[in-house]
Amino acid sequence: MTRPERTTAQRALLAWPLSFLALAAAAAALFAVRPSVDKAHVALVFLLVVLGGSAAGGRLLGITLSITAFAVFDFVFLPPYYTFAIRDPLDWLVLAAFLITGIVAAQLLARADERAEIARRRADEVQRIAMLGAEALSVGRAEAALAAVARVIQSTLAVACCEVLIQRAKDGAYERAAAAGACVGAAAVDAASLAAWVARAGAAATERADRTTHLEPRADGAEPALASAQAPAWLVDDDVRALLVPLRVRDRIVGVLRVSHEAPIRLDPAQRQFLEALAYYAALGVERVRLSAEAERAESFRQAGQLKDALIAGVSHDLRTPLTTIKALAHGLAVRGEADARSIEEEADRLNRMVADLLDLSRLNAGAMPLDIGFNVADEIVGVALQRIRGLRGDRTIEIDAPRGVPLAARCDQVQAVRVLVNLLENALKYSPPETPITLSVRQRGDRIEFTVADRGPGIPSEERERVFTPFYRPLNARPDVGGAGLGLAIARGMADVQNGRVWMEPRDGGGSVFRFDLPLAELPKLDAPA
Repeated sequence: MTRPERTTAQRALLAWPLSFLALAAAAAALFAVRPSVDKAHVALVFLLVVLGGSAAGGRLLGITLSITAFAVFDFVFLPPYYTFAIRDPLDWLVLAAFLITGIVAAQLLARADERAEIARRRADEVQRIAMLGAEALSVGRAEAALAAVARVIQSTLAVACCEVLIQRAKDGAYERAAAAGACVGAAAVDAASLAAWVARAGAAATERADRTTHLEPRADGAEPALASAQAPAWLVDDDVRALLVPLRVRDRIVGVLRVSHEAPIRLDPAQRQFLEALAYYAALGVERVRLSAEAERAESFRQAGQLKDALIAGVSHDLRTPLTTIKALAHGLAVRGEADARSIEEEADRLNRMVADLLDLSRLNAGAMPLDIGFNVADEIVGVALQRIRGLRGDRTIEIDAPRGVPLAARCDQVQAVRVLVNLLENALKYSPPETPITLSVRQRGDRIEFTVADRGPGIPSEERERVFTPFYRPLNARPDVGGAGLGLAIARGMADVQNGRVWMEPRDGGGSVFRFDLPLAELPKLDAPA
């Protein structure tokens, strides 16, 4: 019971003796002037005492005063005096009217008082919720906002402790994310505790002083699963010392609210409803903490990515000068007939291509890739790409499937479009068996031109089909001798994106992979007819 409630109860208890003293005093004063007062005067004075007692002590006191005043009225002020007999039949009408008026007045005053009390509680609840919103908005960090919510709940319910428990990802245990009041015990609880059950079941629970529990029925109608459970209930007895409520946001349990007190906790239906509203604020606070942590983690990843891109760009740029020197020296040794010079030159070329890939990747991440968008025929893009992979292709078979007749054209940067197609073809050559052909197709799909590279390699599991476009990533089933740094597909997708194109991957029927690359379609210019 809160302090205002205790004060109201004390005043109501004190109103009983005072009201009966007032009734006795009024009766004595009227008795002194009985010969000169009328029955209406007595009824009005007694009715004032009844109204005052009803206003101060409630319905029961008002009805009791009405019955007592009725008896005093009949015994003392209606002839024959000092008996309950009635001489004049009209006096029955006076007494009945007085009794009915007193009881009805007591009922009306009690009902008005109840409505005033409900209005006061609602105003207090609105004030508390407004305070809750102000507390949550006035702090900068999500953890501080959650602590402010816990303080408002603890003060509103007048309990000793309010805790907000959330689950740790590493071991499943529940830890105290925020607390207010005199909370004792460890900051973390086991994953098999009552709090964990409340979170899993999505149902409230209570603890008694003897550590037994009451559990609210689960939403699916199943019985509670704890050995110490009694009949499912919500605060059904007078010995509840702790209450645990699941915190829910968008049909997802995000934590548990636990309030505890050294004395029994008693909540009427209105207070339980108010607690549910406060619990929703606590759930939003927990969700804000989670989203804030994810935002901080994403920001740290972004900063790390920027640092990595800057490091890659710097290192790649600095490597070009020594590579150029190494290649020149190797070429000179090859001219003089050194046997190993050709191998040195080839490895320098391979390392130079890797450095170029790193530079292109850093430009793509920085949005600084230079482009020359223009009108380019698809057949030319395919022809240049096949010429670029001539050395890696060797005697491998590449089947070309392109429409005959009017050539297709795309709006793109030819150099970068060729780079995308070359990377897709090199990927297919690396991962498919040497004896299987690779199919290169060109088709018009609505207002797009689609290039398709299909192989008969080992394929890519569904959970890795997007990850293969991540820099430095290799599929788990990739051979260790394929070479490269895992940048080809990442660069291909980046190069396509900056040209308003797309690169994606699909599984191939019968085994293997299909990589698709599309670009915006460009209409061929119309030639004027000869005169």
